[in-house]
Formats: sequence, structure tokens, C-alpha cells
Amino acid sequence: MSYATESIRNVSIIGHGGTGKTTLFERLLAAGGVIQKAETIDSGKTTSDFTPEEIERKISIHASMAHIDKDGKKINLFDTPGSSDFVGDVILTYRAAEFALITIDVRSGVQIETIKLWRALESRNKPRAFYITRMQDERADFNKTLADIKEKFKIDPVPFFIPMGKGAEFKGVIDALNEKAYFLQNDGLEKEGPIPAEFQDELAAVKERLVEAAAEGDDALMESYIEQGTLNKEEIHSGLIKALAENKYVPLFCGELLKNSGVTPLINFIFDIAPAASTGKDIFVDADKNETPVTIDSAKPLAGLIIKTTYDQFSGKLSWVKVIQGKLSADSDIFNVKENKKEKIGKLYTCQGKKLEEIKELNAGDVGIIAKSASLKTNDTITAGEAAYKFFRLRLPEPVHSVAVTAAQKKDEDKMGEFLLKATEEDKTFRYNFNAETKETVISGMGELHVNIILDKIKQNQKIDVETRMPKVDYRETITKKASAEYTHKKQSGGHGQYGKVLLEIAPLPRGEKYQFINAIFGGAIPKNYIPGVEKGIVEGMAHGTMASYPVVDVEVKVVDGKYHPVDSNELSFKIAARGAFREAMKQANPTLLEPIMTLTVFVEEKYLGDVMSDLSVKRGKILGQDSEGGIAEIRAEVPQVELLRYSIDLRSITSGTGSFNVAFSHYAPISGRIADDVIKAAEAFKVADTDD
Repeated sequence: MSYATESIRNVSIIGHGGTGKTTLFERLLAAGGVIQKAETIDSGKTTSDFTPEEIERKISIHASMAHIDKDGKKINLFDTPGSSDFVGDVILTYRAAEFALITIDVRSGVQIETIKLWRALESRNKPRAFYITRMQDERADFNKTLADIKEKFKIDPVPFFIPMGKGAEFKGVIDALNEKAYFLQNDGLEKEGPIPAEFQDELAAVKERLVEAAAEGDDALMESYIEQGTLNKEEIHSGLIKALAENKYVPLFCGELLKNSGVTPLINFIFDIAPAASTGKDIFVDADKNETPVTIDSAKPLAGLIIKTTYDQFSGKLSWVKVIQGKLSADSDIFNVKENKKEKIGKLYTCQGKKLEEIKELNAGDVGIIAKSASLKTNDTITAGEAAYKFFRLRLPEPVHSVAVTAAQKKDEDKMGEFLLKATEEDKTFRYNFNAETKETVISGMGELHVNIILDKIKQNQKIDVETRMPKVDYRETITKKASAEYTHKKQSGGHGQYGKVLLEIAPLPRGEKYQFINAIFGGAIPKNYIPGVEKGIVEGMAHGTMASYPVVDVEVKVVDGKYHPVDSNELSFKIAARGAFREAMKQANPTLLEPIMTLTVFVEEKYLGDVMSDLSVKRGKILGQDSEGGIAEIRAEVPQVELLRYSIDLRSITSGTGSFNVAFSHYAPISGRIADDVIKAAEAFKVADTDD
């Protein structure tokens, strides 16, 4: 069955780890009639956490999808990981969904990952709501959690549910919009009943908040509200739909999920009020990088984005696709814009967790799976025919934790590489590359857990033992003053010999300028046809500096004079002479080492602020600024890369696992003294070891 775009709801369930996302996902599916019984995390049988690593660790690692159908409407639900190590799978659901449901544990309130996820939603202007879980816990305090939300996000959410009691006295929720009470049951789904008299005053106050939110829907509703002081039932309904689609208010829900409380009215809200897929927008990017906003529209020709790639041992390669325009049909021809080629796709699926369900077509706004595509990869744009645009790529964070890897058995190197390459296709926050400079295979992820899970899969699935170590840092060399040198390359061995003489001057460039070549030869001292050889020699000389053989950067090289022989000179002679002249000049130009400096942003609870700042000081960090709000501190600093190789481990230790961070390359900066001496010694030791090999 296919669904009209306006009848599709896409909802991403997000939140800090352990706040009940998977439990909510499971209960919604049970209430929607998709599964007979809602399973618990401990059972290892939930619909969304079905991979061996998720079952073993009892956490969500991958985004999962399922759907609920009712009266010709469809809700696509996405369960997402809570750990920052797997944030990539959260971000891809932002692209798939028009609405996000943020779970908050009533016992913990707003946590660090909640704040980071909120910021990502803000940058996308994505409509969202809060769902407060564990309302029957003895520490549950709805009003305290609401105050925490207000303080940390500077918003005043609009309650759609009113909790009836708290802690052991919690007995269900009131659906304020529809004026119905839902009482929790010890077994089975919640039971609808009359609203207790003691909640009538609170209900009246919440109803007024709903009217105010609805008035934000459009100017006509606001005028009507101002003139009449209220809105009728139809106006409230339409206003709430319009205002939420434009992210003008944030709904608030609550419940006790293990008792199925606050589930049925939530499904009703999603079907009735949550933004339809037709309200969604995306961005086309043309060859000149011009961006054009587009709406989700079934009347346009086919255009879709591959948001995720997985490999199933039975079904093979599976490509998740969000259809943004038009209709995608099984057994049809599509055009892969990135690969610039046509491809015939075969079967098309939707799914309930790991269970695939074959379908014939997907309309704009829907999300499905293309099986066994030859060319499709994550971020690829598919169209009906050739197109001059692509969809904007997923905005994913950069990896923060790296390790160098080698197979314990040399014969397993290629097999290990194939697995790691496939892992990068499945997870775009995971990187794998060979660093030719340090001669290391380096893998990078969003944290130690992220990397370790992939390494565990290599060992368990591929039976390959992998050895790991901290990766080497890409240092650089530069100069601090001007210098000049000449070098003559002369070789005679019968017949034509080799001859070339080069005189050059070098000078430091501003940091980040890399390299500038100036040909200042006059009068034919070096013929023009040998100048390319001169520059090649300089570039070769810059590949290995004179201090520790690291690449040389930020140098201006001016060739000022030279000499050639009419018979023995050739391009090779001048390349060798230029390389020698550059190295001699560099020795006289007061060379220095440069180390990579990273921009670091750390998110921690305020109680850990002093310890984190002290640790950054020990790590030679330069604090750029800090902000604290609602008990969460954000620290911005510049720190040498070498000091951050174990930072995911260090920060976890300092903050009892609650802190998180982002890191990105900033610039190179000089180092000297003992630190430089240690780098040079390590480089010399590496050279000796490499020679021995």
C-alpha cells in the first residue's frame, strides 16, 4: 500500500542515553497493533535493537525504523541511539523526519546529549516535542522537570498531557486537547475514563495555553483570538497543526511507559496534529554550489536522497531512501546523480525493525529501502532522469577518536581493509584511511565505544585479530628567517653527464600559506625548459624537512641564479640541484617544528568544570571561552592534537562518563624545547625501525 504525502508522519525519537527511547518506540508499536507484545531492553527482543552488539550491550547503536498504519495514514517511527558515539544515526533521522520527539527521564532532567540534540534541531528549525518518562518513579516531579526544560532551553513548552499524580500516586495522564483521561493499567493498554474533578482547574489553564499556541498558526487566527478572547474547536485544531509545522511552539507529553501510560493519546496526537510529510523541506545544490529550497511534493518528478546504507547477511545491501519529490516504484529505472549513471532498481521495501516488507511504491515524504543496488551510497541523490543538482549532504560531525590498526597476521590485512571500507559505507561518522606520511592505517570514530564496537565485529565476524595503538601525529617543519644557498649537481660517467647549478633564496610565509614558487631567473642562466625540473626538486625537498623529516610548509622559494651545460644539463640534473639547494638553505633558515592545534568544544556538568579546565591546562590548552547555563558548561579551547589522542577516554574518566566533546583542526603552531626534542627523537626512532623492517 502506498500513502499520500499529506497522510505520512515521520517521527524521530531522540534523547540522552537511558531516557526510554526504545521503550517508547516499542510501546507505540504495540499500541498501534504492529506487535503483539512490547518487549523490554533486558529481554533482547525489542523491534529496534536487534543486532548482536545492541542485544549484548543493551543500548541502541543503530537507527531503526518501523511504522504504524491507521485509516489510510502512516507513521514512520525512528528509534535512535542516545550515546554521542553514535550520533551519526541520529542526524540521518533528522533528514528523514519532519518531527522529533525528545525523551527526558524525569529523574535526571535535561542532560548533556539532550542539549546537543536540541542545538542540532535548532540549526534545522525542526519541529519537536518533549516526552517526560518514568512518571511513576518515586523521585518523579513533573513540575521540577518542566522548570529544568524552561531554564535550559529558554522556552515554555505547551502541555498536551496533564499527569494525574506523581511517583507511586501517578495513575495516568489527561489528554488536555481532547479532554480525555487515560488511566494506567498493570497489564494491557491504558484505559480511557472521565477526568477526575480535582484536575478541572488545571485542565482549564492548560486549555488556555493550547488556544494561545493555536493562535500562532496564522494572522487570521491571531486576529480572531485577540478580538474574541478565544478560538472555536476547529480553529484550535487547525491552528495547532499550522503552528507546530512552523516550529512556533513545543508540545510537552509525559507517561509511565512500562505501564503503557501516555502512549495511546500520543499516537492520536501524532496522527492528528504532528507535521505531515508534505510540510517538509529540503535543499537542492547545483554544480556552482547554489542552494535552492524545495518542498516535499508528490506532483514533481522523482527526486530522493539515500540517507543510510546497511548490509544484511540475508538481504545484502540495503539503501534507505527518503523520497522528497515524485514517486519511487519497484522495478524501475532511476538516475544516480553522483555517479552520473542510470540504474534499474529491483525490489522496494518498508520495514518493522529488521523485518522487511515488500512494497510496490513510495510517494514523496515516505521512507523505504532499496535492495541490492549496485551503485547507491549514503548521500547519493536519485532522480527520474539526468539532473544538474544534488540534495544537500547530511550534516554529520567529525570523528573525535582515532587509533592506528594492523592485522596481527599480515595475510589478513586485505580482508581487514575490505571490512573497514564497508563499515565506512554503513556509518558516515566512521573513517578509515592509510596515512602515507606515517605509514599507518588509521580508523576514526565518534568515541572509544564507537571504534571498539567496529573492532569487535572484525574479530567476531571476520575472525581477524587486530592490534591497535595511538596514531602518530602529522607534524610539520617550517623556517623562521630568510636564507640562501646554492647547490651544484655534477656527474660524469662516460658519454653525456649530468650538470645543473641552482641558487635560491627562501623566506617564511604567514602560517597556512603553504608554499610559493618564484622564478627570478634573468638572462637565461637556467633555460626555461629546465625551470619545471627546478620546481619539482624544491617540492621533493619540502616533502622531508631537515629536523625530523616532516613535510615543510609556509615557505617562499625564489630561484635567483644558476648555471647549465649545453650538453650535460637536463631536467633531472636541475631537479637534483634544486632539491639539494633547498635543503642547504633550510638548514640556515632557523627551522622549527609545527604541531597541529585543534579547536575543542567540551560539554560537561558544572560540577566537573574545574577538573576539566585543570586537565586542559596540563594538556597545554588555551581556553577561548566558556558558557554555563542550567548546570551545563560549554568550554571552548585550542589544544595540541597530540594531547587529545586519548581525550575521549580521559574525559569519560573525569566526568564519570557524562561529558562529551567536538573537535576540529584549527591550525599549526611552533613547538620548541623538550617537546620538540621528544618529537625529533621519536621520528629518528621511527626511521630506524622502518629501515629495519
